[in-house]
Amino acid sequence: MTWLDLLRAIGVLAVLFGAAAMMIWVERRLLALLQDRAGPNRRGPLGLLQPVADVVKLLFKEDWTPPFADRLLFVFAPNIVVITVLAAFATVPFAPGLAVAELDVGLLFVLGMLSLGIYSVTLGGWSSNNKYALVGSLRAAAQMISYELPLGLALVGVVLLTGSFKLSDIVLAQAGYRWFVFLQPVGFVLFLVAGLAEVRRVPFDLPEAESELVAGYHAEYSSMKFALFFLGEYLDVLLISSLVVILYLGGWEGPWLPPVLWFALKTGVLAAGFVVVRGSLPRFRFDQLMALGWKVLIPLSLLNLLVTAAVLLLIGAPAP
Repeated sequence: MTWLDLLRAIGVLAVLFGAAAMMIWVERRLLALLQDRAGPNRRGPLGLLQPVADVVKLLFKEDWTPPFADRLLFVFAPNIVVITVLAAFATVPFAPGLAVAELDVGLLFVLGMLSLGIYSVTLGGWSSNNKYALVGSLRAAAQMISYELPLGLALVGVVLLTGSFKLSDIVLAQAGYRWFVFLQPVGFVLFLVAGLAEVRRVPFDLPEAESELVAGYHAEYSSMKFALFFLGEYLDVLLISSLVVILYLGGWEGPWLPPVLWFALKTGVLAAGFVVVRGSLPRFRFDQLMALGWKVLIPLSLLNLLVTAAVLLLIGAPAP
């Protein structure tokens, strides 16, 4: 690794942590707007320093580990989700040539990191030795296995159109505003819905379900270990939003502004959409959640894949 690669990695980390902190402020302000209330407005102008106050509060809260927990796994579990999502971001091209690592199988690598993130929630609930946390972690495992199938199948249509798993190649294939959202509208919707479930956001936040599971899988967590779970959640939201931009919305393409600003703008709008969904929709029951995944999303994703493959066979598939 050269010094330039190291500086690029440090810069990406700084931007991601800053963006995750900003997501906390955006979510609280946007939810307040949707619910006709003020939201955070005391810490700094427009409440912009509220994320800093939250971090300071969490740093000074008691870092307690239950005596009946598996201490090693209990401490390590919150770190898994942060490590995996940061590793996934290493392959994301924010602009031409602006990525920590350009992998030929970048899309597969990102999917692999998303799949590993489930170990954070599962081990966190199991190692707590708390029955409510365990039920929450088991829900998370069932949910993520169910929704990773339509998530992956929705991506295959894009791979068929481009003939590549390299994320920058997928962006370049959409040059000239030939964005795949117009060629794969069903895949776009399927990916968004499965992405919501993948990051365990409303209406798919059954692993947490605080009204019935006293906060679910992280019931026994406090202080910075608790904060790491939510840092991972916000980073996951940004990752899914970035993937939607790359796969369906032309990546960094746009007029006048620098490419990296177009990428950030598109990602920010999608991330704000996650917040609007949270403030608008109620939580599913667990049987509804599973039925939607297995009876609706998976058949639709298979049908979308078959139609895409049939059309490409008729008109000629792109060269890999």
